[in-house]
Amino acid sequence: MIGYLRGSVRALTGEYVLLDVNGVGYEVMCSGAAFANLSGVKRGEEGEVYTYLQVSEQGIALYGFADLKEKELFLRLTSVQGVGAKLAIAALSAMRPADLTEAIYTADVKRLTAVKGLGKKTAERIVLELHGKISADEILGTSEGGAPAAAAPKPSQTDSDAVAALMNLGFTRQESARAVERAKEAGAKTIEEIIGTALKGM
Repeated sequence: MIGYLRGSVRALTGEYVLLDVNGVGYEVMCSGAAFANLSGVKRGEEGEVYTYLQVSEQGIALYGFADLKEKELFLRLTSVQGVGAKLAIAALSAMRPADLTEAIYTADVKRLTAVKGLGKKTAERIVLELHGKISADEILGTSEGGAPAAAAPKPSQTDSDAVAALMNLGFTRQESARAVERAKEAGAKTIEEIIGTALKGM
């Protein structure tokens, strides 16, 4: 199993990235985040990508991700009936991992069907099968770019409860999470203080 590659970036096309690893060229179909990372590397310089090797009747294919959390989300998606690797990578290219995770958590089928090739029935199946496998902490612990925040502490139960309360008032999960963080930075500590301060800044 090939789970990670680091090598010289030889080419980037609309379909794949070509990485030269010790003289062997690997064609990797990348997520949007992974492609963006590698596109910032000059040709001939080193780049890295976490990978998943798929072996099927259609052949062998390598899929690339910016980090392990993104790869884990890809594997969750492909565990759903009707979601193949190409559709999963398309979803991760059309939406940031944080947005995709939020859409599943909030059962936002309409948002999921914005992904090319992802129909309503498949979107509903993704929500049905993965909703219970995604926690609020996963969304709160995701940075703007979709990668785990390196030094971010794990959200407390108070944070999660405050986010849930704000969502019940009609705000999105990301709006609520950001408002809670701002409230805490302003000095709010109890859930009442956090919610009150967050609402003032919404």
